[in-house]
Formats: sequence, structure tokens, C-alpha cells
Amino acid sequence: MTEVVGLIGFPIRHSISPAFQQPAFDAEALDVRYEVWELPSEELSVAIERLNQPKCLGANVTIPHKAAIIPYLDAVDATARAIGAVNTIVHRDEKLIGSNTDLIGFAEALRRDAEFEPRGKRVLVCGAGGSARAVVAALAIGGAIKIDICARRIEQATNLIVDFHGALIANGPTTLTAHQLDQSSTLKSLVEEVELVVNTTPVGMLHRPEADRSVLPIDWLYPGLVVFDLVYNPPETPMLRAARERGARTLNGLPMLVYQGAASFERWTGRKAPVELMRRKALEALGG
Repeated sequence: MTEVVGLIGFPIRHSISPAFQQPAFDAEALDVRYEVWELPSEELSVAIERLNQPKCLGANVTIPHKAAIIPYLDAVDATARAIGAVNTIVHRDEKLIGSNTDLIGFAEALRRDAEFEPRGKRVLVCGAGGSARAVVAALAIGGAIKIDICARRIEQATNLIVDFHGALIANGPTTLTAHQLDQSSTLKSLVEEVELVVNTTPVGMLHRPEADRSVLPIDWLYPGLVVFDLVYNPPETPMLRAARERGARTLNGLPMLVYQGAASFERWTGRKAPVELMRRKALEALGG
């Protein structure tokens, strides 16, 4: 019997997860089909029905469902519960168990591909959604000394901070502050003080209304800054292009996507993921 893994999101035309997850299953001679389940929020119950089928191993979850999916699950591991977002679901023993491999993927990409050590560093994170929560958790665990979180809805950033003070960073060295994501001189000053900027919003993503925009004004970027945009399609967003042209170090979200996908693969199958194959297939899907 062919088993199934789903990808839950809306919209997900931009996703290349099927392009590297399916070859990974095939390379391991596993009879598994990776499917795209594009469902709006009001249809999440449809995804749960599919997940509960005996042939379903689980799913990946992407924008905008990483937090909304939690009430539908039977259990959520401690890390995902603290983060408040799930991106991987495993169907095991007739239960749906949520976890968060975005944290693993981000930390691995930051270390291996950006060659950036967060300990003692100052970071600006743009956005305060599910991906931002995983990023902030990884940075706090990694010892970042100060994390400024800017969001269009500042209360979302404030809520993130309140949640994390009671969970991940209660005894750590990290200071978290919330700011409005705007073009103010205050935010510009923060960009000038940090060593790393991370964009966790969909600004700059292919097929989105703001595909041609940068989440921060491009003249704020400067040499020596590390700019990590979680968007991977297109491979170079307007912000990354501007950062590169101004002498900053840049990284898109492809390595994070592959590493988190590999961690998901290992949870579904109990096997070591063919990471280099997955990376190669992901690059091919983007025309690289």
C-alpha cells in the first residue's frame, strides 16, 4: 500500500518541498507519495481527516497554518509547544503528533551556510508569525544577547515575547524587545546596531502581492551585515539583491528549508535523510 505525506498550506504554489521530498522517498526505496494539500483555514478539518487515514505518515505545515493547526492535534512536543507553531506532523499509533523542525533548520543553516555564531550577537527579526517564533527560539537557545522583533502588528511581537519569557528564555541571557515594522528612524537605528537581520515575512516571495518589495528600505543595508531571508523562491529577493549590492553577506531560505525537511523526513520514516540529494533537487527546482 502506497503511504502518503501531505503539505498543508494556503497558498503553496511557491513551495518546492515536493521537488526534494519525493526524490528522498524514492532514493530510499520507500513507497511514499508526497502530496500538496492547498487548503484555506476554514478547511483545516479536511487535512485532519486525511492525516488520520491509516496510509498517511504525516505532513508538513506551512504559511498560514503553523499555529492554527495545533488545536487539531493529539499531542505537541515541548519545543513546538513553547514556540507556539508546528511545521511537522507525524501520524503514529493513531495519534497526530506535532513538532517544529524549523528551529533545527534555521540553526543548521545559520551555522553551516551563513557561518554565523549567534552567541553574544544582536539580531533584528522581521515578522512575528510561526516562522519568526522558531527563529527567535533558535537564536535565544544559541545565546544571542539581544533580539529585536519588528512586526506590522506590534501586539503580535509583544505576544511572542510574553510567551517566550515564560518558556524558552526564562534563565537565558537574551533580551527581547518589540517594535513596529515601519520606516522610522528608530527602526533604522536598530538595523545599524545589529550583526544579523532575518526576514521571516512573505515580503519578496514569488506569487505574493509584495513580491517586488523589500521588508526593510534597501538603503538601510550596509557592508558587514548578515542578511538571512527565509524566502527561497525567488532565490534572490529584492532585499537580498540590495544587501549583496551593498556589500552585506546574504543567505536565502533554501538551506533552512532543506534541513527542516530532512528532519521531518527522519521523523516520518525513522531513517537518515539523504540531505545532499534533497539539496540538489531543491536547487534544480529553482533552476539552479
